[in-house]
Amino acid sequence: MTDAGDADAAALIPYRLTICGLGELAGFADTGVSHVLSILDPDWPDPQAFRLYPPHRRVVHRFDDVLGAVGDAAPPEVGHVDAILRWGDVLAAEAAGHVLVHCHAGVSRSTAAAVMLMARDQPGREAEAFDAVWRIRPRSWPNSRMLAIADRLLRRDGALVAALADHQRRVAAGDPEFAALLAGGERAHEVLAAS
Repeated sequence: MTDAGDADAAALIPYRLTICGLGELAGFADTGVSHVLSILDPDWPDPQAFRLYPPHRRVVHRFDDVLGAVGDAAPPEVGHVDAILRWGDVLAAEAAGHVLVHCHAGVSRSTAAAVMLMARDQPGREAEAFDAVWRIRPRSWPNSRMLAIADRLLRRDGALVAALADHQRRVAAGDPEFAALLAGGERAHEVLAAS
């Protein structure tokens, strides 16, 4: 279970931020979560753990953790990324206190979404958003497709993508076992570039 009211995140967003995976959700039921961003596979059932939570605002996005067309998988598209970025307006308008962002493992889609939320109103501070994610969730490999789309939508001229590459290098160097695991799949080219 990983949680942080981390100072790095607090410098970028006005709410407490938690990133987790499905297996950790129940552990955050009593932590005052006010808003939840759920990212689930298209056919995955709604997590039962949310029945344990007091009333909160929750938004659900359904797409697969892939970087492109892979079989019948549904990759993240512009509409998904734009909706996540616009959700930042809701968080501001509702003065969110504790935001939980989750996907299946708390490694890729949720960490990409967290970076997007932290960086959306902070041009020039993309690296700080990745620093915050690294402290909150050291074993993270944010979905590069989501961040490339966000980079375009936010008009960051490659700053998010460059900061992601730096993050991947740090994670690969600090956790070679995790990097080796990732190298066996669709992200092999990213791991190779990070080595």
